[in-house]
Amino acid sequence: MADKTTQTIYIDADPGEVLKVIANIEAYPEWIGEYKEVEVLEADDNGYPLKARMLMDAAVFKDTLIMAYEWPADRKRVSWTLESSSLLKSLEGTYHLAPKDSGTEVIYELSVDLAVPMIGMLKRKAERRLTDGALKDLKKRVEAE
Repeated sequence: MADKTTQTIYIDADPGEVLKVIANIEAYPEWIGEYKEVEVLEADDNGYPLKARMLMDAAVFKDTLIMAYEWPADRKRVSWTLESSSLLKSLEGTYHLAPKDSGTEVIYELSVDLAVPMIGMLKRKAERRLTDGALKDLKKRVEAE
Protein backbone atom coordinates (compact mmCIF):
# COMPACT_ATOMS: atom_id res chain seq x y z
CA MET A 1 0.00 0.00 0.00
CA ALA A 2 1.17 3.50 -0.75
CA ASP A 3 2.06 6.09 1.87
CA LYS A 4 -0.81 7.63 3.79
CA THR A 5 -1.71 11.30 3.86
CA THR A 6 -2.91 12.42 7.29
CA GLN A 7 -4.67 15.63 8.30
CA THR A 8 -6.46 16.77 11.46
CA ILE A 9 -9.29 19.19 12.19
CA TYR A 10 -11.22 20.27 15.28
CA ILE A 11 -15.03 20.13 15.05
CA ASP A 12 -17.20 21.88 17.63
CA ALA A 13 -19.49 18.89 18.27
CA ASP A 14 -19.25 15.69 20.28
CA PRO A 15 -17.87 12.55 18.59
CA GLY A 16 -21.34 10.99 18.38
CA GLU A 17 -22.63 13.88 16.29
CA VAL A 18 -19.59 13.74 14.02
CA LEU A 19 -20.00 9.99 13.57
CA LYS A 20 -23.69 10.42 12.76
CA VAL A 21 -22.81 12.69 9.82
CA ILE A 22 -20.03 10.36 8.64
CA ALA A 23 -22.31 7.31 8.85
CA ASN A 24 -25.04 8.92 6.75
CA ILE A 25 -23.15 8.25 3.54
CA GLU A 26 -26.27 8.45 1.36
CA ALA A 27 -26.34 12.19 2.21
CA TYR A 28 -22.76 12.76 0.98
CA PRO A 29 -23.93 14.21 -2.39
CA GLU A 30 -25.65 17.00 -0.39
CA TRP A 31 -22.38 18.28 1.05
CA ILE A 32 -19.48 16.72 -0.88
CA GLY A 33 -19.36 18.05 -4.43
CA GLU A 34 -17.47 15.09 -5.92
CA TYR A 35 -20.11 12.54 -4.89
CA LYS A 36 -22.97 12.57 -7.37
CA GLU A 37 -24.77 9.47 -6.11
CA VAL A 38 -24.36 7.08 -3.17
CA GLU A 39 -26.26 3.87 -2.54
CA VAL A 40 -25.87 1.67 0.53
CA LEU A 41 -25.69 -1.92 -0.70
CA GLU A 42 -25.38 -3.57 2.71
CA ALA A 43 -25.75 -2.34 6.31
CA ASP A 44 -25.21 -3.88 9.74
CA ASP A 45 -27.97 -4.45 12.32
CA ASN A 46 -27.52 -0.90 13.64
CA GLY A 47 -27.89 0.66 10.19
CA TYR A 48 -24.20 1.43 9.68
CA PRO A 49 -23.18 0.94 6.03
CA LEU A 50 -20.95 -2.05 5.33
CA LYS A 51 -20.85 -1.73 1.54
CA ALA A 52 -21.77 1.17 -0.74
CA ARG A 53 -21.69 2.15 -4.39
CA MET A 54 -20.51 5.70 -5.03
CA LEU A 55 -20.54 7.65 -8.26
CA MET A 56 -17.71 10.18 -8.13
CA ASP A 57 -17.14 13.02 -10.56
CA ALA A 58 -14.15 15.17 -9.67
CA ALA A 59 -13.59 16.83 -13.07
CA VAL A 60 -10.61 14.78 -14.29
CA PHE A 61 -11.70 11.74 -12.26
CA LYS A 62 -15.05 10.07 -12.92
CA ASP A 63 -15.63 6.57 -11.61
CA THR A 64 -18.03 4.25 -9.81
CA LEU A 65 -16.54 2.88 -6.60
CA ILE A 66 -17.65 0.00 -4.44
CA MET A 67 -16.46 0.65 -0.90
CA ALA A 68 -16.43 -1.61 2.18
CA TYR A 69 -16.71 -0.04 5.66
CA GLU A 70 -15.67 -1.14 9.15
CA TRP A 71 -17.35 0.36 12.24
CA PRO A 72 -15.59 -0.84 15.42
CA ALA A 73 -17.86 -1.28 18.45
CA ASP A 74 -16.26 1.64 20.31
CA ARG A 75 -17.32 3.98 17.43
CA LYS A 76 -14.09 5.95 17.76
CA ARG A 77 -13.20 5.45 14.12
CA VAL A 78 -14.49 4.27 10.78
CA SER A 79 -12.36 2.74 8.04
CA TRP A 80 -13.08 2.00 4.42
CA THR A 81 -11.40 0.09 1.61
CA LEU A 82 -11.99 -0.08 -2.09
CA GLU A 83 -13.59 -3.25 -3.44
CA SER A 84 -13.86 -2.20 -7.08
CA SER A 85 -13.09 0.71 -9.39
CA SER A 86 -12.00 1.17 -12.97
CA LEU A 87 -9.43 3.92 -12.23
CA LEU A 88 -8.06 3.00 -8.79
CA LYS A 89 -5.95 0.04 -7.70
CA SER A 90 -6.62 0.74 -4.03
CA LEU A 91 -8.12 3.30 -1.72
CA GLU A 92 -8.01 3.10 2.06
CA GLY A 93 -9.20 5.70 4.51
CA THR A 94 -9.91 6.15 8.19
CA TYR A 95 -11.54 8.80 10.33
CA HIS A 96 -10.30 8.69 13.94
CA LEU A 97 -12.54 10.56 16.40
CA ALA A 98 -11.29 11.76 19.79
CA PRO A 99 -13.05 14.01 22.31
CA LYS A 100 -11.14 17.26 22.78
CA ASP A 101 -12.32 20.15 24.96
CA SER A 102 -16.03 20.55 24.12
CA GLY A 103 -15.70 19.05 20.65
CA THR A 104 -13.95 16.41 18.58
CA GLU A 105 -10.54 16.08 17.01
CA VAL A 106 -10.90 14.27 13.69
CA ILE A 107 -7.86 12.67 12.10
CA TYR A 108 -8.30 11.64 8.48
CA GLU A 109 -5.88 9.15 6.90
CA LEU A 110 -6.08 8.45 3.18
CA SER A 111 -4.06 6.31 0.82
CA VAL A 112 -4.86 6.12 -2.88
CA ASP A 113 -3.16 4.02 -5.53
CA LEU A 114 -4.15 4.78 -9.12
CA ALA A 115 -4.39 2.19 -11.88
CA VAL A 116 -2.30 4.52 -14.06
CA PRO A 117 1.16 5.71 -13.00
CA MET A 118 1.44 9.15 -11.39
CA ILE A 119 4.45 11.02 -10.02
CA GLY A 120 4.53 10.53 -6.25
CA MET A 121 4.69 14.23 -5.48
CA LEU A 122 1.57 14.94 -7.56
CA LYS A 123 -0.27 12.00 -6.00
CA ARG A 124 0.51 13.20 -2.46
CA LYS A 125 -0.59 16.73 -3.36
CA ALA A 126 -3.90 15.36 -4.69
CA GLU A 127 -4.35 13.26 -1.51
CA ARG A 128 -3.69 16.32 0.67
CA ARG A 129 -6.24 18.33 -1.30
CA LEU A 130 -8.80 15.52 -0.92
CA THR A 131 -8.26 15.14 2.82
CA ASP A 132 -8.25 18.90 3.40
CA GLY A 133 -11.49 19.36 1.44
CA ALA A 134 -13.17 16.38 3.10
CA LEU A 135 -12.33 17.62 6.61
CA LYS A 136 -13.48 21.18 5.90
CA ASP A 137 -16.73 19.89 4.34
CA LEU A 138 -17.28 17.56 7.32
CA LYS A 139 -16.69 20.39 9.81
CA LYS A 140 -19.10 22.68 7.95
CA ARG A 141 -21.80 19.98 7.75
CA VAL A 142 -21.54 18.88 11.40
CA GLU A 143 -21.42 22.38 12.84
CA ALA A 144 -24.40 23.45 10.69
CA GLU A 145 -26.61 20.66 12.09
